[in-house]
Amino acid sequence: MVKKLENPDEMSFLDHLEELRWHLIRSVVAIVLVACIAFFMKDFIFDTVLFGPKKMDFPTYQFFCKIATFFGITSEFCADSLPFTIQNRTMAGQFSAHIWTSIWAGFIIAFPYVLWEVWRFISPGLHKNERKHSRGFIMVASALFFMGVLFGYYVVAPLSINFLGTYQVSKEVLNEIDISSFIATVRASVIACGIMFELPIIIYFLTKVGLVTPEILKKYRKIALVVVLILSAVITPPDVASQIVVSVPVLILYQISIYISKVVLRNQAKKEAKNAK
Repeated sequence: MVKKLENPDEMSFLDHLEELRWHLIRSVVAIVLVACIAFFMKDFIFDTVLFGPKKMDFPTYQFFCKIATFFGITSEFCADSLPFTIQNRTMAGQFSAHIWTSIWAGFIIAFPYVLWEVWRFISPGLHKNERKHSRGFIMVASALFFMGVLFGYYVVAPLSINFLGTYQVSKEVLNEIDISSFIATVRASVIACGIMFELPIIIYFLTKVGLVTPEILKKYRKIALVVVLILSAVITPPDVASQIVVSVPVLILYQISIYISKVVLRNQAKKEAKNAK
């Protein structure tokens, strides 16, 4: 490892690349270590977590079933089981699914540590006051990410699985879902929502560097709505219900981001006024 200089500003471009390389290596090692633990927890990862949204006793289905029952409506959420089976059609399909699911589980669980490594890399370039005001970055960013993961797992994934798993163009066609397709649906819902919930953090840093202002966010709100709908269509399973469900919290986060941008600019103005005196 390249020895750090006393003044980080004196580090050359190659020194920064070397520093970044070690941060990335430590992040990958953390993900792999957690993935190894997840690999040996196969029963819990697959039967309880991954295949949870396929079972009708899943909390989301129970919630919507109770609402339907309260209003006296017949609902598919109250069914005994979903009318599809999960199958594997390739020799190494299940082993490959086991490996990649463990890696994705490692990334999700190790996400706070990966953020910490990112923070360690960028923090030397910030002023002392900026580092002080950004101490909660890892905690807030991790909280938003896990909120997105939970939203994707308990809302987007089960609604997508329930809709797509029960959809039929004809009773002559049976739904026999490949394991890779099922896992991809759950993974896309969870990871995509986790990343999209980071919108306030992204807007915060874009405002700090002067690329975004509240006026810009307000001016292009309608365009942002279209972009959000497009992103929702890309990252979620191909059904309108999932896209709408994902769009609503993202639009709420967009409004919160406008407020965050205002606060950042207001604090910068106060700081400049204080330095001018």
